[in-house]
Amino acid sequence: MKKNTIVKLLDVIEKQTYIEKQIIIINDCSKDNSLELIKSYNFLSENLILSHDKNLGKGACIKTAKNHINGDIVIIQDADLEYDPQDYKKLVKPILANLSKIVYGSRVLGKKRYHNAKKFYFRYAYFF
Repeated sequence: MKKNTIVKLLDVIEKQTYIEKQIIIINDCSKDNSLELIKSYNFLSENLILSHDKNLGKGACIKTAKNHINGDIVIIQDADLEYDPQDYKKLVKPILANLSKIVYGSRVLGKKRYHNAKKFYFRYAYFF
């Protein structure tokens, strides 16, 4: 986890009030004080904090969380704010509108370097 961003991340996630949410946090054996910061956070949403005894990686974190999911839509968010939680509404919109069963976000689409990929993505994004 990233102790420098975890509280900021939780603040932004909690502000997403347009949908009921459950927050599942997997501590993948962080060596900093992230876990203590998370445990002291004043959650407004339903939450669950789980920990791995050793670092197992993102795939293992997803598998661990999978057994505890209560909702119909899942968003996977790393603690380093690589993805912006303010984009959640855009991500779930096609699902809630029954246009798609799955939506993938990307941190590179829309950047000049990936301009052609953006066209491809939006052309086929809801082809499910």
